[in-house]
Amino acid sequence: MDILSNMSDLQLSLIIIGILVITGVVIFNWFQQQRYRRKIQEAFDHDHHDILLNTQDTDETSQRIEPRFNKSESSEISHDSFDQHDLPDSLGDLNKVTIPSHIPSTTINSAPLVSNSTSPLLDYDGNTNYLVNIKSDTIIANTYVAKLLQRKFDFGKPVYWLGQRHVDEPWEEITNESNVEGDGYTVLRGCLQLADRAGAVSEVNLSKFRDLIQDIASQVHATADCPDIVSSHDRAVKLDKFCADVDIMIGINIISKDEGAFVGTKIRALAEASGFKLESEGVFKYRDDNNHVLFTLSNYENTPFLPEKMKSLTTHGVTFLLDVPRIAHGERVFDQMTHLAKIFSNTLGGIMVDDNRVPLSESGIHKSKQHLIEIQSAMKKNHIIAGSPSALRLFV
Repeated sequence: MDILSNMSDLQLSLIIIGILVITGVVIFNWFQQQRYRRKIQEAFDHDHHDILLNTQDTDETSQRIEPRFNKSESSEISHDSFDQHDLPDSLGDLNKVTIPSHIPSTTINSAPLVSNSTSPLLDYDGNTNYLVNIKSDTIIANTYVAKLLQRKFDFGKPVYWLGQRHVDEPWEEITNESNVEGDGYTVLRGCLQLADRAGAVSEVNLSKFRDLIQDIASQVHATADCPDIVSSHDRAVKLDKFCADVDIMIGINIISKDEGAFVGTKIRALAEASGFKLESEGVFKYRDDNNHVLFTLSNYENTPFLPEKMKSLTTHGVTFLLDVPRIAHGERVFDQMTHLAKIFSNTLGGIMVDDNRVPLSESGIHKSKQHLIEIQSAMKKNHIIAGSPSALRLFV
């Protein structure tokens, strides 16, 4: 009986001790969680010492912008050549971002530019498209228009079709749905994009497109207006070269100090509190009110930020990226991105560096912002407005 009595006391003691341990763990975790929440909140509510504006850092390290030479298409006025003289002298130095000393808000809205006109003609010009016209005195039946729509993907570059149902009616962009809603069109305009990030349209595809137009026009007894193939291909090559020169990604890296690591759960909490959304390809994207991507946040290492892996993930750095030709009002978005990069750097305890792991100085960041402005100014002079519908089609 004494043994049974002793065993009962031991069991009771163990139960009490277990309850106390569990209670202690719960209380400890609750305090840790409150402390972490306060830390993130303070990161947003208070001014931070700006490591980029530290006057003791006078190193004039060259800040390299990450050129990604791709191709583009779209412009608003017909030009046979593109002015290369307005481009920055050293695109290779354009790889980091610049920060103004004070940015009041992280909610700057930089929506992509849209056409002020209701006519789609302004979105598809001869500077970035090979334009053909089919004109008829009678209605071109929608069965023939359907044949043209079926061939949209046969020429290596995107093809868009515009039409007028009658001469005094407005132009509209033709889709399979709009085509079946009416009896047909009297005027058709085909727009074959001259270039994109994969390169310029080939002379062969230009010829094939022209032959299709002339064949359809003869079938419906209409007239076809098709520009010269050789000169159009020459324009495509020049457009491609210009777009390659301005196709720039600006990046900011934030790396950990002393070979430490950032924890995935902390990165995700900070990113989502800042307005980023983690998307399926493993990249956080920061969008404006119109759902247009302004910049992204990715892993500095090769591993993507997959949602199911964030709890166990650790990394030595993160990277902010801004796609220069696809962003309207780039200097404002640049300021917005660097403002958030500063918050991340301070909250995570990291360092903002270039691709050579050299700390970003104020002068280097300012130089990057100036390069961004010069790039977008050169695009504007050549009638390719950064962030416009035509630029979004070119740089995709």
